[in-house]
Amino acid sequence: MRRVWNRLACAGLTAVMLAGCASNSTSQTDATTAPASAAEDIQTSAQETTAEETKPEETEVNRDEKKWTEGAAPLTDYVSDEEMALADYWTKVTDDAALAAVMRKAAAGEKVTIACIGGSITQGTISSGESDAEVGFKTCYADIFHQWWTDTFPDAEIEFINAGIGATNSYLGVHRVQADVLDYNPDLVLVEFSVNDDGSNFTQTSYDNLVRRIYEAESSPAVLLLFMGQTNGSTAQEADALIGYNYMTPMVSYINVINHMMETGVYTDKQLSGDVTHPSALGHAIAGEILWKYLNNVNAYRDTYQEPQAFEADPVTRDKYMNAQILDSSSITPEDLGDFEESSKFYVFPNDWTCTEGEGNLTFTITCRNLGVMYYRTTNGDSGQFEVYVDGELATRLDGDFSGGWGNYAESAEVYTSDEAAEHTIVIKKAADSTGDEFTVLGLLVSQ
Repeated sequence: MRRVWNRLACAGLTAVMLAGCASNSTSQTDATTAPASAAEDIQTSAQETTAEETKPEETEVNRDEKKWTEGAAPLTDYVSDEEMALADYWTKVTDDAALAAVMRKAAAGEKVTIACIGGSITQGTISSGESDAEVGFKTCYADIFHQWWTDTFPDAEIEFINAGIGATNSYLGVHRVQADVLDYNPDLVLVEFSVNDDGSNFTQTSYDNLVRRIYEAESSPAVLLLFMGQTNGSTAQEADALIGYNYMTPMVSYINVINHMMETGVYTDKQLSGDVTHPSALGHAIAGEILWKYLNNVNAYRDTYQEPQAFEADPVTRDKYMNAQILDSSSITPEDLGDFEESSKFYVFPNDWTCTEGEGNLTFTITCRNLGVMYYRTTNGDSGQFEVYVDGELATRLDGDFSGGWGNYAESAEVYTSDEAAEHTIVIKKAADSTGDEFTVLGLLVSQ
């Protein structure tokens, strides 16, 4: 068994980074009703065929008989059959054939590579809940997910990749997925961004492109979508479920389950999370149990599935970031450093450029269709506001000052987009009214 921690190789994660889950999530419609409206929207979209019409023919097996507890016993028993039905809400319109194929590979004793990509919840942030002492362990859902594979297939070599990074959404995710996940040739990738995404058209497009990039990777991995949510109901599940519905991707909902638990008085919000956003030890155990039981059910029928079909679905949104990447000081040389210099301010993205005095004027010449800037937001009061100019025109203003916030983190903003790739001159310089002199550019987010 090999365990890989991308970027976050150090076991000693800082408290600041662990606190880093995006605060830009906005409340969507009720999580238990959202999938139905998502299905209705899909039927009127450019994707004219429905999941029922395109789902591959299956063998005559009654998979409606759920076998959530058949196999390796879950670590906990918090989730009822009724709640599991809410977690597995989309069972009639998804296809587990690719997931079953990974299980057959593991059962044969072969090497299997499992990856998770997401924000701080995936990375391992666990808040303090009022009932954590009853759980008996404090373990991230991703580790429980990993343990299912090692417990179920003890003779297989399981490589586990945790590509969770706090305070990041699917926009940054689609730019880093190649280096952080796909270069490892995964067999299965779990995607978790429903807390950090805001459900807007912008993040839905990046989420769509992220899922498509995983499907179209050289190793043709299976994909599993996990929909987390805050205890105040905020989640991007509705927007994300549109993507999964269209691609018949296996989907599992944590937010459906905890909403039901809170509504029926099984658990309170204070038991499920100590800070609204991050699950407590109890919350992570529930998420892990949902995944464990879902995997148990697929595994019980693994030999009844046909071989998975090649991914050929049309995009739900549009292919915008399919070749997206991050360019930093290790991969691109500026035309002019100006008052910036190469530095390493943030260990997660260490190859950056920092200005501490002067006007900035960091200049690049780049050929691209879409351009974003990843920059460092800090709480020390030294960071200021810098502007990004594209071909001499002001494109956006970036605020590096996060005084009074929960900690330093990497923020990403799209600053330019076009339908055609062209050469552009990019200048990043201090705003005339900047409140601070310091600013760190962690990287450029570029797609052709």
